[in-house]
Amino acid sequence: MLLGPTDPLPVDTRRILITGASGAGKSTLRETIGTALGLPSVEIDSLHHGPHWTPRPSFADDVERFTTGPRWVIEWQYTEVRALLLDRADILIWLDHGRWTVTHRVVRRTVGRRIRRIELWNGNYEPPLWTIFTDPEHIIRWSWRTHDTRRREALDVAHRADGPLVVRLAGQRAVDTWVRGPLRQLANR
Repeated sequence: MLLGPTDPLPVDTRRILITGASGAGKSTLRETIGTALGLPSVEIDSLHHGPHWTPRPSFADDVERFTTGPRWVIEWQYTEVRALLLDRADILIWLDHGRWTVTHRVVRRTVGRRIRRIELWNGNYEPPLWTIFTDPEHIIRWSWRTHDTRRREALDVAHRADGPLVVRLAGQRAVDTWVRGPLRQLANR
């Protein structure tokens, strides 16, 4: 079932996934939701990336452990754990921003992190900016290439009879409306 930014959330919503293209604002919204509802929250990238951008061997076990609890919020990423996350979720929040909005955000974020040398996870930093031309998996290229894939995946979940509810938030105005409306209402219950 597909909900919009003003549709109320079920009162028992306590296991929340967030999807969208890289740069859509998943981590920011995850933090907002976690704070508003008092839910345990973890950035899935911090569980996945070990030193030197290598996948952590304990990744799937860490996600399993985190989502065993009755209350949580996490991003819906990484093929290895996507089915597990979806099976356990009450709701999937879909950040369906336009490709150019997401591209602007991911470029600004990536450049800012690189210039300020912000550590991301487990000793990792954004690579040199010129690697956008040499690395097909560069985050900016990845965001552009997978934008439509995230949309198809969210729509597929929305049409599943056995899947979680999907809340589609198309654009920042819809996100703000949802945070001030249905999320706040759920927090006040």
